[in-house]
Amino acid sequence: MNMSTAQEEIKQLEHLATRSPLARLPGYVKLSGPGWLQGAMTLGGGSAITSLSIGGVYGYEFLWVQPLAMLIGCIMLFALSHQTLSTGVAPYSAMRTHVNPALAWCWAVASLAASIIWGFSHYPLSAGMLEESIRVSTGLSVEIGSTAREGYLFLLAIIVWAFCARTAWQYGQGSNRENGSVRLFENMIKLLSGAVILSFAWVVISASAAGKIDWSAALSGLVPRSLPTDAAGVTTMMAALGTAVGINMTFVYGYTLLQRGWGPKHRELARYDIVLGLVVPYVLVTGLISIAAAGAFYGSDLDVQGKLSPAQASQMFVGAGMSETVGSLVFSLGVLGMAVGSLVMHMLCCGAAASALFGWELNSRNYRLALLLPTPAVLGVFLWSSMGAYVVLPTSAICGFLLPIAYIGWLILNNKQDYLKADKPRGRKAILFNIAMLLCILTVLASVSFTTAVALGAL
Repeated sequence: MNMSTAQEEIKQLEHLATRSPLARLPGYVKLSGPGWLQGAMTLGGGSAITSLSIGGVYGYEFLWVQPLAMLIGCIMLFALSHQTLSTGVAPYSAMRTHVNPALAWCWAVASLAASIIWGFSHYPLSAGMLEESIRVSTGLSVEIGSTAREGYLFLLAIIVWAFCARTAWQYGQGSNRENGSVRLFENMIKLLSGAVILSFAWVVISASAAGKIDWSAALSGLVPRSLPTDAAGVTTMMAALGTAVGINMTFVYGYTLLQRGWGPKHRELARYDIVLGLVVPYVLVTGLISIAAAGAFYGSDLDVQGKLSPAQASQMFVGAGMSETVGSLVFSLGVLGMAVGSLVMHMLCCGAAASALFGWELNSRNYRLALLLPTPAVLGVFLWSSMGAYVVLPTSAICGFLLPIAYIGWLILNNKQDYLKADKPRGRKAILFNIAMLLCILTVLASVSFTTAVALGAL
């Protein structure tokens, strides 16, 4: 962001600060960005499949899980944004200097590994959704199980990779408001989030009008009353708790703030940005998908534990009055967009993590090359079905263990006088924030413990 643009933005923020919180919303939406990127990262295919499983398998019983998970992430990201914008210090450097070098190294390596490994699942998902969109709109299809289909899916995965790489490369040239490609991608994320919310809201409203939604049970499901007793249920619930704000999201967020050129004057905007771009879309999208799935699939004979085909899932939209073609397109394009957003953010995380580990300047040539580290993940169209079982549990366990450690690091930093200086929280505000962060850490630790116990029992 050049100096004139930065000064103009600060003037807008000073003007908005004189208005009521509600009146600030339009201006903050226009200026927002990093929070929407976090939303793009978490609203990937994993969130969609988890939400379908929560509603389709368990009805309304566990609707509370994902809002709770996002509340935890929101509190911790508030802390990180305050620290990063107050000091202007990159999160990795802050963790390394003021907490522990080994902890900072583990945080960066785990974030890098997670961003690469999870691409092996997102590229097959993206290729499958693109294949479905092409099939529905043109009638072109390749026989399932044939060698030609594997090649076709690989070609589609390459197309997805090329789009993601170009978008991430534009960020690598400087994430600022003068970059047209950056603005286009951020606006696309905002539009996609709105479109997905509206489409599933339509499904829920239509199902409700047809008497298929039990709203008393749905409202009751927003309050924690029970825990799943089966291994699959525990895994689903803990996966939702542990991945709403994943470890790679915690790493890359601070760097997107710094690349935007934000500073102390942007701290309130950053809080609005997280709520508007991450919390609200995530809670609405996951909640609506779960409620729609509960109304359409709960109690049916379909196996919806992560195994719904696009054609089956699109029946929710058909039931809401769409044709088979439109319903399939809405679902497949929606999930495709969510997965692509996650893949771009995986690349940005790799760039930030590699730069932190090797001391490369952000936006340097080495940084931009590091953005391409997840490229081998396009082979997931061939390998994921065989390698998934061997890498999912170890990766989840390692990243799950390191996530609360990263949170503990932020708690320590939030109370470091030599780090935050005059911006260190004090008095009642500090007590309340520390209590909230401690509760978040304890909840995530419990999530990790349960998930690990289930994983070990499954081996």
